[in-house]
Amino acid sequence: MMQRTLRITSYVAILLVLLFVLMTLLVNLTPLGENRWLRIFFSVSALNFTLRASVPLILGALCGILCERTGIVNIGIEGMMLAGAFAAFVAKTSTNDWPLTASLIFGVLVALLVGGLMGLLHATFAIRYRMDQIISGTVLIILAGGISAYLFDRDAVAQGKFGAIAIPGLSQIPVLGEVLFTNPPLTYLALLLVVVIHVGLFSTRWGLRSRACGEHPRAADTVGINVNRLRYMNTVLGGMLAGLAGGFLVLEAVGQFQEGMTAGRGFIALAAMIFGNWMPFGAMSAALLFGYTQALQNELLLAGVTSVPRQFVSMIPYLVTIIAVCGFVGRVRPPAAEGQVYEQESGSE
Repeated sequence: MMQRTLRITSYVAILLVLLFVLMTLLVNLTPLGENRWLRIFFSVSALNFTLRASVPLILGALCGILCERTGIVNIGIEGMMLAGAFAAFVAKTSTNDWPLTASLIFGVLVALLVGGLMGLLHATFAIRYRMDQIISGTVLIILAGGISAYLFDRDAVAQGKFGAIAIPGLSQIPVLGEVLFTNPPLTYLALLLVVVIHVGLFSTRWGLRSRACGEHPRAADTVGINVNRLRYMNTVLGGMLAGLAGGFLVLEAVGQFQEGMTAGRGFIALAAMIFGNWMPFGAMSAALLFGYTQALQNELLLAGVTSVPRQFVSMIPYLVTIIAVCGFVGRVRPPAAEGQVYEQESGSE
């Protein structure tokens, strides 16, 4: 019963996403679509934009889950994401003369590598040097922002980005086929990673050990688990996911790099992680809800809604994020040992 109570926000997020999908189907397949406001709120374009806007949030939330499930607080997702984006841009512009597919894959690999290195840096600060993990994450954000702005060559241009790949058969499904099964590869990869990480966390020995390190590291150490080594590994893996989120922005979404282009997505991903109660599917659903607020902002502007100032419309994603976290933060429980430095006992494997 207690576990169900603790997961209430995950269920709320999932139910809201299902309701949104149902309304989109009804509006696009029935006479409900004749209503102008329903078309704005539940159009196929809104659903498409929601998924695109949600991908970096999903990957960032998964990064936070991997880190915090083992006890490492990670508010540096924004910095890891920005570093991954800049690394992907540099890799892509350096290989513009390569075949497009090879150049893009190389950009993805570099983004993963740099994100992993940022994760390693965060883990080293937090575990070896026992730095306050909030301060360590803040350092990563400042570091990524400063280095990317200083080294950014404004004359460099990345040529080409990932295109959509339609899955035969599935892409022909009305409404959902166009949204879910006609996407570029990194979008498919992000959705697949949600399933992989969920299964990994709750159905494998690695997942059980990871959760044990985040809940009761002393007990985990007692049975022979190397707590700090697992924390290092998961923080590096989380950094790679955040780097991939940054790579998505450059290699699949925008196609170019801009200073500060993550624009707070790392913090929104943290909110999605909390709203989803550190559960992959809950976090994905929360990310989709936050992504929908960005899509709604876009749809309202495209529809020419002039009765509301553009600045207020642009505030919608951030306002919803604040309301969601403030409104539900009391209903969730983080891993018990989150943020706690652990003194490793000798003899652990």
